Amino acid sequence: MTRQRAVVLEELSSVNNHPRADEIYQMVRKRLPKISFGTVYRNLKTLKELGLVRELNYGKNFSRYEANIGNHHHFVCVDCGKVFDIPEVEGMDGDCKEIAREAGFNPTHYRLEFYGSCCKDGASDGNGHK
Repeated sequence: MTRQRAVVLEELSSVNNHPRADEIYQMVRKRLPKISFGTVYRNLKTLKELGLVRELNYGKNFSRYEANIGNHHHFVCVDCGKVFDIPEVEGMDGDCKEIAREAGFNPTHYRLEFYGSCCKDGASDGNGHK
C-alpha cells in the first residue's frame, strides 16, 4: 500500500457521499498537493481491483466511489444527483437472489438502487438531506 493509495482510501473512507473521481482528487490534494488526477484515478482502479472500494457506474458520464463495501443498497436522487446508502434489510439478499433464480439466472451478487427525490418542496427529509 503506497502512501498515495493509502491517502486516497483514507479520504474516501472519511465520507459517505459517494464522490466522483474529480471530487476525490480535490480531497486528496489537500493532503498531497502535488498529486495528479491520473495518479488518484489509477489508485482508485487499483483499490477497486483489490476489493477495498466499490465503483458505482452511472453510464458513460461518471462513476461514483465508496469505501463501504459491505452489503447495502442505494437511493439516487434524480433532482440533485446525490447517492445515499440504504442498509440491507434482513432476508432481502436471499429474496432478491431467489427472484433471479426463479427467472432462470444464477446470481452471484446484485446491486439494488432506488431512484426518486431525496426531499419534498426543498424541506429536509429528516436525515439531513435537502
